[in-house]
Amino acid sequence: MTFPADYQPTERFTGLAQLYSQFRPSYPGEALNFIIDRCRLNEHSDLVDVGCGTGIASRQFAERGIPVIGIEPNAEMRRQAQTESLEAGGPTPQYRDGRAEDTGLLAASADAVLAAQAFHWFEPEPALREFHRILKPTGWAGLLWNQRDESDPFTRAYGAGVRQLDVTEIIEPYHGRGEALLASPLFQDGMHAFFPHEQILDEAGLLGRAFSASYAPRNSGLAKQYADEIRKLFRQFEQDGSIIFRYEASSITIICYHLLVAPFGGRWISWRLVKRIHSWRKAKPFSWSTTIRN
Repeated sequence: MTFPADYQPTERFTGLAQLYSQFRPSYPGEALNFIIDRCRLNEHSDLVDVGCGTGIASRQFAERGIPVIGIEPNAEMRRQAQTESLEAGGPTPQYRDGRAEDTGLLAASADAVLAAQAFHWFEPEPALREFHRILKPTGWAGLLWNQRDESDPFTRAYGAGVRQLDVTEIIEPYHGRGEALLASPLFQDGMHAFFPHEQILDEAGLLGRAFSASYAPRNSGLAKQYADEIRKLFRQFEQDGSIIFRYEASSITIICYHLLVAPFGGRWISWRLVKRIHSWRKAKPFSWSTTIRN
């Protein structure tokens, strides 16, 4: 079986930094506020944005007053992130070289670890072990994606075209999938929430959005053919010179489960979990995850 991590994810984005920064969508404010509230983040927290790319999510959290360290292995993407300024003030994110499986950060140094539009590129088990290592005992992990909402006719037609491209049959099934995190014994109390989002794009914007993807063709002949198909799609669906690209932002948040704190049933688990077990017996049955759709 092959996975996105087998397709050189770091190198695939070389040459795309400017397009990525200019044409990729931001994340809906409701999704960011959900993560901030659920993970109890504030101006004293340390949020690590792993696979931060050009810093889109890093800047949005920083503009809400959250200190952010962005970890990005692609030097070009990281340099682009460093050139971008905050629109609404806040602490300037720090950007560092590192991978999801080896961030280079100190153990138990982060209040929350986030992967925005990136987790599908990671090796899940090593990455989750690294998340667990750098999180404080009461820390949180979060995954965030803008996924195409193909209930919309234009977005569905765009998605159909994307699925004709090379490698997408490997990448697409893992995009927006957080089962590895929800099932990991290193974390507990997962919650999955969804938020509507959209981009309004003119023809140039749609072309930029299309070619910011790692799987967009770079061979000149194939690239011209793909651009022609995008222009044709735009003409089919545009109204007053623009189209609406619809997304559903998918957010998973889950608390870190640290061992070796208190003896229980012959093994070591956290005092926090012991207290929860007692409360569960008095309340509703335990569920590993909860889903919210907004």
